[in-house]
Amino acid sequence: MLFRALIYTHIACVVLTITLFIVRYWWRYTGNPRAQAGWARRLPHMVDTLLLLSGVGLMWVSQNFPFTEHGTWLTEKLFGVIIYIVLGFFALGHRVRRSQQAGFIAFMLGLVVLYIIIKLAITHIPLLG
Repeated sequence: MLFRALIYTHIACVVLTITLFIVRYWWRYTGNPRAQAGWARRLPHMVDTLLLLSGVGLMWVSQNFPFTEHGTWLTEKLFGVIIYIVLGFFALGHRVRRSQQAGFIAFMLGLVVLYIIIKLAITHIPLLG
């Protein structure tokens, strides 16, 4: 029962975080003032925190951990998340001087990394062996 609650919470947070990433990028790209709204800047952090906590809970319940023989896919997923965070920082970052083209490239690469993370989560097959 706990596993089911954690997995559904995790999946819902994944959908929300992807949706917020796309919407926030679009708002930023089009200059929409909603991109600067307080809720639009705080909500993704709350969703991502719940995503992280549900992921840790899933590791604890399933006894699958990164940096172990059976958790190779999870290690790759963890590094993918770190890469995604960096790309999101460059795609959405307010303090980073960047061209619109560089932001777009970071956004597109972020989506590719998200695809890889999801593929790892579904298949549990590491990409690097």
